[in-house]
Amino acid sequence: MAKLWGGRFTKNTDVVVEEFTSSIAFDQRMYREDIAGSIAHATMLAKCGIIADNEAQAIITGLQKILADIEAGNFTFEVSLEDIHMNIEKRLTEQIGPVGGKLHTARSRNDQVALDTHLYIKREIKDIAGRLMALQQAVLELAEQNRTTIMPGYTHLQRAQPITFAHHMMAYFYMLSRDFRRLDGVWQGADIMPLGAAALAGTTFPIDRQFVAQQLNFGRVYENSIDAVSDRDYILEFLSFASILMMHLSRLSEEIILWSSTEFNFVELDDAHSTGSSIMPQKKNPDVAELVRGKTGRVIGHLMAMLTVAKGLPLAYNKDLQEDKEGLFDTIDTVKFSLTVYASMLKSMKVNGQRMLEVVSNDFSNATDMADYLVKKGLPFRQAHEVVGKSVRYSIDQDKVLAELTLAELQQFSPLFAADILEAISIDSCVKNRNSYGGTSYSAQEQSFVTARAILAQQSEKIIKY
Repeated sequence: MAKLWGGRFTKNTDVVVEEFTSSIAFDQRMYREDIAGSIAHATMLAKCGIIADNEAQAIITGLQKILADIEAGNFTFEVSLEDIHMNIEKRLTEQIGPVGGKLHTARSRNDQVALDTHLYIKREIKDIAGRLMALQQAVLELAEQNRTTIMPGYTHLQRAQPITFAHHMMAYFYMLSRDFRRLDGVWQGADIMPLGAAALAGTTFPIDRQFVAQQLNFGRVYENSIDAVSDRDYILEFLSFASILMMHLSRLSEEIILWSSTEFNFVELDDAHSTGSSIMPQKKNPDVAELVRGKTGRVIGHLMAMLTVAKGLPLAYNKDLQEDKEGLFDTIDTVKFSLTVYASMLKSMKVNGQRMLEVVSNDFSNATDMADYLVKKGLPFRQAHEVVGKSVRYSIDQDKVLAELTLAELQQFSPLFAADILEAISIDSCVKNRNSYGGTSYSAQEQSFVTARAILAQQSEKIIKY
C-alpha cells in the first residue's frame, strides 16, 4: 500500500519493518483524542482562512462518522497505515475525497501525536483522581470505624508502642493525599497544548494556536515549538506519580498480607477478595494484596524504561519516543485496577480488635510510657531509660510483662515508682495521653478526621476543574 508520506521513496516498506515500526496495535486507544484534535484543527484552519468553511465542515462531518464507526466496531485498523493518525486520515480521504488531505495542513504527526497523548493523559488523570479519592474515602471510613481499636505499632517490624488501628490507617490516607498532590502536578504538566508546532519549527501558515487550545480546553500553549514535540516530561511525571502511589499500595499490601496470616490474625479478608489453593483446602490467600505488591515492580519498570529512552535523545522528535505509550498505557490500566480493587477490599475487610489488644497487652510496648512517667517525676530521660530497661529484663526473667510487676518489684529499680504507675502504663493511657499534634491519642485522631474531610473536599474541587 502506498504511504501517505511515500512521495520520495522508490520502494515499498518491508513487511517486517512495517510491523516493527507500527504503533496502531496500542495507539488506537487514542482515537477519541485524535479525532477531537483534528476537528479543532480543521475548525481553526477555516477560521484563519486557510481552508474554506465548506471544506472544514466536510472534514468534521467525516471525522464524526469515523468516530461513530470506531465505537460501533465498524472500523478495521491496518498495520500498513502505521498509527492511529494515518488510519483515520486514510479513511477520511476515502469518505470525502481529496479535501480530506487538507486536514494535515499546518501540522505534523509529531505535534499531532503529542496532542493526542496530552489529551489522553488529561482524560485518564481525571478518572484516576476519582478512583484515588474513592480509596482515600475507604481508608478514612475504615479508620473512623476503628477509632478506639488499639493495636501494636511497629518499628523494625518489632512491637514498639500502642497506637490505634485508625491512626495506623490514617498514615496511608495522608500518603495517598500526597499522591493526589503529585497527580495534580501531572495535570499541570499535561495541560499544555502542543499542536501548531508542526514538525519542530512551527509553520508558515497563519494559524491560531490559542484558539485551538480553547477548543480543546487547554490552559496553556507550548511557548517553544521544539519543546512541544520533544517534551515527554508529563509522561515521566505521571509514571513517577504512579510508581510512588504503587509503592504506597505495596507497603499497605505487605502489612495486610502479614496481618491476615494466622500468626498475626489482625484482619480477615472477605472471601470475595481472597483465593484458595488447588491442593491445600484450608488456604485463604491474600492474592489481591500480593498482586498489587507484584504489579508495583512493573510500574516502576515503566518509569525506568521511559527515563532510559529519553536520556540520550537529541532535539526534537525521534522515533524512540514511540516507546512512550505502551508503558504509559499499561501503567494507567494497572493503577486504575489497583485503586478500584483496593478500595473494595478495604471496605469488606474485618478488623480483629480483640486480637490486637490481646497482643499489645502482653508485650513491652508500654516501656516508653514507663520511662516518661519517671521523667515527669524528675529523673533525666537517659537514666529513666536505663531503669526501665532493667525492669524489662527483670520482667522477662520472671515471665511477666511490666503491668504484672508489683510496686515493690518496681521500686527495686527506682524509688520514684508509686501506686499510680499502673494507670500510667495501662494500654489505654499509653494511647490517650499521646496528645501531641499528629499523635495517636483519641482527641488528636478526631482532629485528623476533620482535616482529612477538608482535604477530600479540596481535592473534589480540583477534579471539578479538570
